[in-house]
Amino acid sequence: MKLKGKIIVILSYMRFDGLASTNLTIAKYLSNENAVYYVDHPYTWRDYFFSDKANSSFKCRKPFFSWFSKKVLMLEKLRLIIPSPVLPINWLPEGPVYRFFLKLNEKMIVRKIRAVLEKDGVTNYIFINSWNFHYPNIGRYLKADLYVYHCVDPLITPYDKKHGETSEKILVTESDVVICTSRALEREKKLLNRHTFFIPNAADLVLYYQKNRGKIVKHPAVNTIPYPRVGYIGAVERRLDFDLLYKVATKNSDMQFVFVGPVSHDVVPKWFFGQPNVHVIPAIRYEEVPACIASFDICIIPFKKDEVSDTIFPLKLFEYLGMGKPVVSTDFNLDLQEFTGNVVRFAACDIGFSDQLKEALINPQKGLEKRLHIAAQNTWQQRVSQFGDLVCECLDDKKMSI
Repeated sequence: MKLKGKIIVILSYMRFDGLASTNLTIAKYLSNENAVYYVDHPYTWRDYFFSDKANSSFKCRKPFFSWFSKKVLMLEKLRLIIPSPVLPINWLPEGPVYRFFLKLNEKMIVRKIRAVLEKDGVTNYIFINSWNFHYPNIGRYLKADLYVYHCVDPLITPYDKKHGETSEKILVTESDVVICTSRALEREKKLLNRHTFFIPNAADLVLYYQKNRGKIVKHPAVNTIPYPRVGYIGAVERRLDFDLLYKVATKNSDMQFVFVGPVSHDVVPKWFFGQPNVHVIPAIRYEEVPACIASFDICIIPFKKDEVSDTIFPLKLFEYLGMGKPVVSTDFNLDLQEFTGNVVRFAACDIGFSDQLKEALINPQKGLEKRLHIAAQNTWQQRVSQFGDLVCECLDDKKMSI
């Protein structure tokens, strides 16, 4: 990786102790050869007052919430900046009033970042907004040597879209470079900023699998479910094609469909919880994911095919392949085929999906080494190297143009 010995400030949408994310993973890899300050997604005053004060997430942050605190919380090599709580303003309608209070919140966050950097004697640095479209002007206020926007997903939820659609346009337009995790996002953002590039997601479970091959203990939450097990790990929410799943689960009553992750009850149909061969397991810790995937015979990605899914490059794809599992997916994003060769089975409808499941179950071990080979070509180490090289080249280009 060309990007070495630099100081990097990353404002992330994901909190450092939340679910595993592209944001935090890239920050950790970059910190191996650079000094990385990871700015935690701010608590609002509502979060502050209504949080469980005994909760470890709150307790570890509380000493750093002070307006006067200039200390960082260390997470491995990452320097974590914990902003002071900000005003809860997302309930406001889009318009001048919202933008006024947003500016106040952003100034508070910038003040904390600057205070920490000044204490550490930092004057030159790269700023990366890692998909935190809720605070679009921080890069403008910081005036870093290079301003990067890392777009890791489309805006889907009403909460994010309410102000995010306007804010993300500001981010994309004002950034020196935009890096997207799917080609569809790249095409979309390039209309606003010609310095837009595509670097997909990845996963490192293949390294874990190769190191522990033959010794992985299957997950106890799955072990009581009969075989054959068709598994999915991730949020059970609006991206899933529930119409397809209903037909597939009904036609294949001999298969057990296991979904592991948080459930959005407002969008999941009632049949899902009453289907005898559908099993829902609550979200697990990331370190439990390998054991859970190892408990499946086949893994699935049953996403709807629409304009939103076309922008998704899911982490779980290479996690599944990295654990050597056959993967059956809907053809929601044809760009995935470029990175998976012939090892993933894509289906356009429920009939094709069922056929692919049945064929994969005949011999789940068939193609194992090919799947591991593909996963080994799509690790985070390789992706972050590409990410760092691109950022370094853009930094050099900007310096030459000044």
